[in-house]
Amino acid sequence: MRIVSLCPSLTELVFDLGLGESLVGVTKFCVHPADGVTGIEKVGGTKTPKIDRIAELKPDIVLLNEEENRLEDADALQSAGLRCHVSFPKTAIETAAMVRSIGDAVESPDEGERIARAIEEAARRARVASEGLPLVRYAYLIWREPLMSVSGDTFISDLLRLAGAENAFADRPKRYPVVEAGELAAAGLDAVLLSTEPFPFQEKHI
Repeated sequence: MRIVSLCPSLTELVFDLGLGESLVGVTKFCVHPADGVTGIEKVGGTKTPKIDRIAELKPDIVLLNEEENRLEDADALQSAGLRCHVSFPKTAIETAAMVRSIGDAVESPDEGERIARAIEEAARRARVASEGLPLVRYAYLIWREPLMSVSGDTFISDLLRLAGAENAFADRPKRYPVVEAGELAAAGLDAVLLSTEPFPFQEKHI
C-alpha cells in the first residue's frame, strides 16, 4: 500500500494505524510524528499540492480533508487516475466513522476499529463526567484581526460541548464568524479560549 496524505491530522492517523512506512508523500505542514515524517517526501502544501509529482509517486490512495484541501486539487488528482479519500468530520462521532472508513480504505480495518472505539469511549466518558455540572459559556477565538470565533458546526465546538461547555456563538450561520469586541463583552462569557492556530495567540494577546 502506497499512501499520500495531504492533511496533517490524516498523516498522524496513518501512523496511528501502523502504516507510517506506507507513506510516500506528505505536505510540508505534516510535522508529526517528528521522528516519522522526516524522511518522507514533501509534495507541497495543503492548498498547493504538486499534482504531477504525486501522480509520479503512484500512490494507491490519496487522503484529503474537505476543509484543509481544495476541491480543484481533488478533481485534478482524480483526473490523473488517482484514488482519493476525502473526509470532513465535524464531531467526535463523525471522526470515529472517518477512522473506520480510512482504516478500511488503507487495508487496516482492525486498527481503524480499535481507534474508532477509543474515540467513542472517550466521548462517552466526557459526556458522563460533565452531566450535572454548570455549563461554562465560552467564546473560542481563532483569529485576531478581525476577531473570529467558531460556530456550533465545528469540531472544537463539539468537543467542548461534550465537556459541558456552551458556545456563545453556536448559532452563527458561518462556521467561523467575525465577532466584535462588544459582542464578546455582552455575551455573558465565563471564558475566552484562544487557539494557537490558525492565529498563533500568545500570552501577550490576553
